Amino acid sequence: MKITFVSDTYAPQPNGVATTLQRLVHGLRDRGNEVDVIRPAVLACDEEGMRVPSVALPGYPEVRVGLPMRLILQSRWYRRRPDVIYVATETPLGASAISAALALNIPVASGFHTNFQQYMAHYQLPLLERATMRYLRHVHNRSHCTFVPSVDVIEELDRQGFENLELLPKGVDTRQFSPKRRDPLLRKRWGAGEATRVGLYVGRIAAEKNLPLIVKTFTELQSRFPDFRGVFVGDGPKLAALKLEHPEFIYTGVLFGDDLARHYASADLFVFPSMTETFGNVTLEAMASGLGVVAFDYAAAKQHLVDGKNGYAVPFGDEDAFLEAALAAMRSQDLDQVRENARQSARKVRWKKVVKRFESRLRSLIHREYPDREAGIEIEEPAEAA
Repeated sequence: MKITFVSDTYAPQPNGVATTLQRLVHGLRDRGNEVDVIRPAVLACDEEGMRVPSVALPGYPEVRVGLPMRLILQSRWYRRRPDVIYVATETPLGASAISAALALNIPVASGFHTNFQQYMAHYQLPLLERATMRYLRHVHNRSHCTFVPSVDVIEELDRQGFENLELLPKGVDTRQFSPKRRDPLLRKRWGAGEATRVGLYVGRIAAEKNLPLIVKTFTELQSRFPDFRGVFVGDGPKLAALKLEHPEFIYTGVLFGDDLARHYASADLFVFPSMTETFGNVTLEAMASGLGVVAFDYAAAKQHLVDGKNGYAVPFGDEDAFLEAALAAMRSQDLDQVRENARQSARKVRWKKVVKRFESRLRSLIHREYPDREAGIEIEEPAEAA
């Protein structure tokens, strides 16, 4: 198949959407598909595909929003027609890509990766929440189907009038994220001995991530266990204030690749109290790294955590229960077993299966929307790796 991705974000940007898209693109290519990526020109990625102009999101200079390019995309796809288009972000660029695809009768799918409507309340813009939801519903319902990473998000979108929803779960690279990357020297720099428990958060340092509960959890753990260390990995608009108010914690900034994997594996407990995720890639990365994960029981945690067995799943929004779960985990004699179980659970969730499912859904979309074209698409099934 010839597949075009349209997105405002892509690796190496440090967010779950960018990481997911890169995995899908590389996985589809490994399976014999031709894939290009249309994205903002300022992104530092070496990819095939057109680069488009963009503007920075106010307050988030690192977040780029692609400008609408309908006529240019229409001309490009008229000359070099893809079999299917996947629009990963709902910005003006993504919306114009859907319009261009429909004008050319090209099957187009969209992805619901971010709960933008929930962000409005966190940034003192509650009146825009309904308007944002209306806009998102309009954009996605114009595509032939919308891929969603978790069942609970599908249920919510269905209640909101979204149509043609398809589940596309996510995977994790268990070679990249592994307990084998635990680094005693890194822990020593943190002031952590072999028996010291280290709590970790990985993600944007931003209002929508429920930072006060992370701070409260780390502070309580530190008061109960004086040698406890709390580590924040990431960057964002709240980082400067957080460092000023809580210099007792460790701040690493944004990390990538082996360095990120080393930080995961060198901790013991992963705390993730966000309530705005569509999935939460970091949950699986922490599990694959052999950490005990404390998270609210939705999105990735709902799909992959069994409370008390391979992690700690807390009733959604119950902050007291979240704090108690973190304390109980730290006191538990079974934490090491929970961490081993987390690793084994993550090993069952491979990107290879996710990519194969995605490819199959795209192919069925082509057949369903334009059945006369399926015969013209060559199917190359690569040999399974030994």
